[in-house]
Amino acid sequence: MSHIDDAIGSARSKLDRADPAEAQRLQADGALIVDIRPHANRAEEGEIPGAIPIERIHLEWRLDPTSDWKIPQANPDAPIIVVCNEGYASSLAAADLQRLGLPHATDLIGGYRAWKSAGLPTTPGGTPAIP
Repeated sequence: MSHIDDAIGSARSKLDRADPAEAQRLQADGALIVDIRPHANRAEEGEIPGAIPIERIHLEWRLDPTSDWKIPQANPDAPIIVVCNEGYASSLAAADLQRLGLPHATDLIGGYRAWKSAGLPTTPGGTPAIP
């Protein structure tokens, strides 16, 4: 096993990960879906309706509830579901968010591609990310 596999395993051990159907239900109940995929992926493959695009390099600054650069939705009590392409980078990102004081952060099992494969709603991509 490689070091990155260990890191992903450690991150996932702290997460209550959501499959696509659960993520959709959580979103309907008010969970924030944050899409960390690069613009090129979102533009080519599409997006989850209502998801907020924040590329990975800005994620912690935009969601840390104590950050001067946080978005209004950055709330320590809010459920947050991080989405990447296939559910690997999102696991690491969600664990980072938990360390910042967002205990309800998790990620989408299988990422955006699993959401799309499950036949859940998508929209054309290309929404600019929050810088």
